[in-house]
Amino acid sequence: MAFPSDLNDPALRARAVKAARGEAPFDLLIEGGTVLDMVTGRSRKADIGVTGPLIASVHAPDPARPATQRISARGMTVVPGFIDSHMHVESSMITAAEYATAVVPRGVTTALWDPHELANVSGEDGLGYACDATRGLPLRLLPLVPTCVPSAPGYETSGGDFTPETVARWLAREDTHGAAELMTMRPLLEGDARVAGIVQAGLDAGKRVCGHARGLTDGDLAGFAAAGVETDHELTGADDLLAKLEAGFTIELRGSHEHLLPGFAEALLGLGEMPQTVTLCTDDIFPDDLLRKGGLDGVIRMLIACGLPPLWAYRAATLNAASRIGRPDLGLVAPGRRADLVLLADVAEVRAAAVIADGALVARDGRLTEEPKPAHVPAALRATMRLDAVRPEDFEVPARGPFARIATLSKPRFPVWGERRVAVEDGGLVLPEDMIRMGIVNRHGADTPMRVAFLESWGDWRGAFATTVSHDSHNLTVFGRRPEDMAAAANAVRKAGGGVAVAACGKALHCLPLPIAGLISDAPLAEVAESFAALRATLDGLVGWQPPYLVFKALFGASLVCNPGPRLSDVGLVDPFEGRVLESCVLEDGLA
Repeated sequence: MAFPSDLNDPALRARAVKAARGEAPFDLLIEGGTVLDMVTGRSRKADIGVTGPLIASVHAPDPARPATQRISARGMTVVPGFIDSHMHVESSMITAAEYATAVVPRGVTTALWDPHELANVSGEDGLGYACDATRGLPLRLLPLVPTCVPSAPGYETSGGDFTPETVARWLAREDTHGAAELMTMRPLLEGDARVAGIVQAGLDAGKRVCGHARGLTDGDLAGFAAAGVETDHELTGADDLLAKLEAGFTIELRGSHEHLLPGFAEALLGLGEMPQTVTLCTDDIFPDDLLRKGGLDGVIRMLIACGLPPLWAYRAATLNAASRIGRPDLGLVAPGRRADLVLLADVAEVRAAAVIADGALVARDGRLTEEPKPAHVPAALRATMRLDAVRPEDFEVPARGPFARIATLSKPRFPVWGERRVAVEDGGLVLPEDMIRMGIVNRHGADTPMRVAFLESWGDWRGAFATTVSHDSHNLTVFGRRPEDMAAAANAVRKAGGGVAVAACGKALHCLPLPIAGLISDAPLAEVAESFAALRATLDGLVGWQPPYLVFKALFGASLVCNPGPRLSDVGLVDPFEGRVLESCVLEDGLA
């Protein structure tokens, strides 16, 4: 690991040495604060002298030291800037500039962005836009190169196709920082040449290969690590956390599954120390949650509330993360390190009074000192709804009567195969009273038919929901009972250029347009959050949710084909782990 070149300018280092020795003024002096040291765990009163983007000195308070600019940190605790080790800007449905506006005032100064949502919709145009969007921000947003475009080749069709050669070409660029989460677990373990080549591209580039190891245990987990994958954030419980720590993975402990955090905190407390390989991440945050709860600061806050010592949580978010992502310039309040600093008014509540990035004050009292400008959006990213209008009859499943045996998707979030005997009338399946329909149609110009599945245990629906935020291919996905409602929701989203919509009684009731790749809005976070919250409330009024946990969120991941279990995609009912593809859910019809 080496320090980034901007810190190794000899003139900068020489100025910093002089300032540290009291022979020249600091550019910035942060006075009177208490430094929470990530190495020793001790707190001490100290002033922090900064030269350019570099910390020159952390010394005993001395008001006589000269400085061009001074900031008072009296009554505050100073910690390094927070590092979000894995996230997707697109999941918050806002631009990178708007995301930075939301999280930097809360203390987040660095984030590792996997833009695989944009890449799956718009291919290399999407990844190029993501790289452009990171420039000129107060947030150090480090893009990774998506490895799963599509996430399950042959089992879904997306708007891009990243071969090993594609990944290698993008990894050769200086503005990419690793191979993003590899979700094609089973193909890698079975020696698939495409997937192995993608991992090798990361290894050959000397950059990190990030992972997605949901459900892997024993030899499969060991094999995933042996193949060259370093990280995992797909933790299912405390035992899974400990197994992956012992397997040597860098853990990206995520806040998007809040119900699991108490178990994780208990397991870490049982170890007696915070392992050096535990980092923190947000992964996916809906816009209303981002506005209310924050970004990585929210994860730190939740872990402290679960009983984790504040030092451990902050260390995971700073020093541990810096070490694991190969950035020795970050993660410490110490001479020679980058001046990314958070002045905390409240340690337990993770409340930042001021934020400094690259030695400059970038946020104070919850607001940026200067608003960033969003990047130009290529025309290709605004024309991603390449499909015809949807008709109610598209959601009917043809069959011969009087009965048919069908395959079903049972249980949200972690679906399993099920079977039902259902009636057939007028040449189509009759939807049982306790089930809903799910439909997916390709929106990337493939001109394939709507695929329809019947879902069990998804609650009592009196309306429909449509979305182009549908991991990971982001095809148009619709849920509901009545085909008229489903078509209304789907067409509202199509007309908006992508987005999410709720419909009932054959009419769209609420639509949040996401015209950038069908994933992102141009609007400010507050506006997007308000609209998304209203949409969620509208759907809550039309659906009697049932367990398991987070059924609403499960709507966005119901087509997550890379995970174990059956899923619906634009190809049909599929299960890559079993090698199963059903173009229709009808297994046998014409039954008496």
